Amino acid sequence: MIYSFNHIIPVVHPSSFIHPQAAVTGNVIIGKNVYVGPGAALRGDWGQIIIEDGCNVQENCCIHMFPGVTVLLKEAAHIGHGAIIHGATIGKNCLVGMNTVIMDHVQLGDECIVGALSFIKAGEVFENRSLIVGNPAKKIKEVSNEMIEWKSQGTKLYQQLPGDMLNGWMECEPLHDIPENRAITMGNYKTWNESEQ
Repeated sequence: MIYSFNHIIPVVHPSSFIHPQAAVTGNVIIGKNVYVGPGAALRGDWGQIIIEDGCNVQENCCIHMFPGVTVLLKEAAHIGHGAIIHGATIGKNCLVGMNTVIMDHVQLGDECIVGALSFIKAGEVFENRSLIVGNPAKKIKEVSNEMIEWKSQGTKLYQQLPGDMLNGWMECEPLHDIPENRAITMGNYKTWNESEQ
């Protein structure tokens, strides 16, 4: 659902898909080919949220801030299931792992990867291509070319998903039996490693 707040209406590019069970409120700007999954909450009530082109904010994520702060997800940022971004800047082509918490005024450089279940405390700054894990999270090494290629290929699937959802998604009643041609009717998606074979 899309909600205005204090007469400020979210801006969503028509190529993006916001699941109706997500809540996008107030001062939120969403670019092209963005996927926002069910259960995600983007609260632009006390500050601004900018989500640039090609990002994804997966199921049950929360994006919010202290008053007067802007949260920025730069192009192709990939926010895993259940992550919390509170008042942070996420660099271009970053991956934030599932159930990670990133606190206020954190700055991730471009192409960082944050491991699942990590906690990044307020005010931390990480340079480009940092591999960050733990609680509290620390940089453990540089992100390799192979790692960023793996990340980028996964994000491409999410960049394709908004168009697929807009063209092939609808509410329906469940079937009571499995159709014989079930495998044929499913989408044809390849993981990054299958596409290279």
